[in-house]
Amino acid sequence: MTTPDFAVDPVLDQVAAVADAVLFEGYLLYPYRASAQKNRLRWQFGVLTPAGDGTEPTRNRTECLLEPGRDGGTQLHVRLRCLQLQSRSLRTPDGTPVEELVVDGQRYMQFEEGVPRHVDAVLSLNRLLRDEVTVWVLLPGSRETEEIRDSTGAVAGRLVRECCPVNGRIVVSATDLPGPYLVHRLRLDIVNDSTCAPGAPREDILRTSLIAAHTLIAAQPGTFLSLTDPPQWAEPATKECVNEHTWPVLAGPDDRSDLVLSSPIILADHPQLAPESTINLFDGLENDEILTLRTLVLTDDEKAEAKATDPRAAGIIDAVDAMPPEILERLHGAIRSMRPAGATSVDIPIFDTSSAAFGADSPAAQPPEQLPWWDPGQDAAVDPDTDSVMVGDVPVAKGSQVVLRPGRGGDVQDRFLKGMRATVHAVVHDVDGGVHIAVSVDGDPAAEVQLAHGRFRYFRPDEVEAIP
Repeated sequence: MTTPDFAVDPVLDQVAAVADAVLFEGYLLYPYRASAQKNRLRWQFGVLTPAGDGTEPTRNRTECLLEPGRDGGTQLHVRLRCLQLQSRSLRTPDGTPVEELVVDGQRYMQFEEGVPRHVDAVLSLNRLLRDEVTVWVLLPGSRETEEIRDSTGAVAGRLVRECCPVNGRIVVSATDLPGPYLVHRLRLDIVNDSTCAPGAPREDILRTSLIAAHTLIAAQPGTFLSLTDPPQWAEPATKECVNEHTWPVLAGPDDRSDLVLSSPIILADHPQLAPESTINLFDGLENDEILTLRTLVLTDDEKAEAKATDPRAAGIIDAVDAMPPEILERLHGAIRSMRPAGATSVDIPIFDTSSAAFGADSPAAQPPEQLPWWDPGQDAAVDPDTDSVMVGDVPVAKGSQVVLRPGRGGDVQDRFLKGMRATVHAVVHDVDGGVHIAVSVDGDPAAEVQLAHGRFRYFRPDEVEAIP
């Protein structure tokens, strides 16, 4: 690991919370016990395996657009973050391997832990425009032994933690794009150069893998362009960017554009942790309330096993057991904005409905009476089955055929549907007076199941092309 010779931008630490959610996604899966069936397959995102394995990628590629500082001299701080697998095994005092030990009522279990690693490099943009630069990734192997002693002080067993060395490289280059704009295409490849035995099982392959690999790139000075919502002049160049097994987004506060997080999980620009989330549950794609409630209903034996499984699991159990009611109530939902249907865009307070903020009889704790938008029967003038909306010169209603043309500023995953035909199932109105077209994608093998559960994809009228 290399250390930059200048002070790291504090914004990297601000992004660390979001990056950690990526790093530990899938590290522990509910119900957090080693014996749980769900935990049979861990390490699901961003795994870069040794070359030649063939089951999972050995490399990823990030490409994004960078406007350098006008005065030149732009430097890039590149940080690779990943987990290195660490096996935790148990031995009896005579050295015999066992799966579990119980010493004075405390359980010890074998498990695979993830050790956070990072590699930093500071690179000159001018150099990258001339030559490709390789930064070597060398994660050393290790072996540590911890004695387990009973109440008398006698050695009752040993914990052995082992890491295999992992070798790889970060290959960085930049290309000056033709045209009137001063913009460069930055390319960053993460490659795993480790080896493993042919035909080895996945648990052995993971020992020399880069797990949950993702990168942070900071430009000093410089401005990154969003690939999801680029300025119009940059759209042709963004379409030429190739990203494999990772996706770069603008990171940090909304007013920053000099930092990119390239993640194996598709995120929106400037991702932030929900303020209601107070515990790292290591399952960022799930709902905190669901995971918290499921953790609360574990039996005492299951909680004891979870605590013996991993220190991070023990932290989850203790935090959930100590969670006060007002924090649990916050997880049930959050109101980001509130105004009557059809109202103009005005500033209306966002209410914190936790009991710590308002008493039960407080007027602020009660929803305004003029907001019956949750009851569809309150507005007989609206009927999704018969309502229509004009798309160009063509009225679109339930049963219409359209071509999807997702626009800028929408969900990044909708962009993958561009040009596909879809069937309209409803025209719906939101509480802000906006109109949305609910569709199912023609030829989608999952459409039948989604329709059975009333699930659709939603687009604005300007994001579809009507088929007369």
